[in-house]
Amino acid sequence: MEVADQSPGTDPFVRRYVIGLCAVAVVVLFSWLLNMDTRVGELNDLLDADAELAAYPYSFRVLSLEEGVASMSSPRSAQLSAIQGLRILFPELETESAISPAMMAAQEQLAAVQSRAGKLVGAHENVNRVRWVLDERWLARHGVYVQ
Repeated sequence: MEVADQSPGTDPFVRRYVIGLCAVAVVVLFSWLLNMDTRVGELNDLLDADAELAAYPYSFRVLSLEEGVASMSSPRSAQLSAIQGLRILFPELETESAISPAMMAAQEQLAAVQSRAGKLVGAHENVNRVRWVLDERWLARHGVYVQ
């Protein structure tokens, strides 16, 4: 009685399918690497290297750089008052009124730090303008959802 060869292996269709998927993954990865804008990373490294920005509880980040416009994250915008963002950044301000001296000082500090971040990025040779974008992901991590 002859026993058929039952060695483990894949049939030719599955092998071609897996090779095809791997080839597509390599092409997508290569394309992503070619299109990655290293200037955004350079700008974020510049922000990280600044001692005053590093000491602040919110990390201003460059999100994108397109045609000379750097989009940067911010904990405040017209959609959300600075007070809400400051109460997240500084929990001790939770019970402070919007016009209390502590809240006013925190607003001034936020404005100064954000201005510093914008000036650092704006001084880069590839940046003509800074556009501030509300950091909705950061807010969502703290239970604040903007519509």
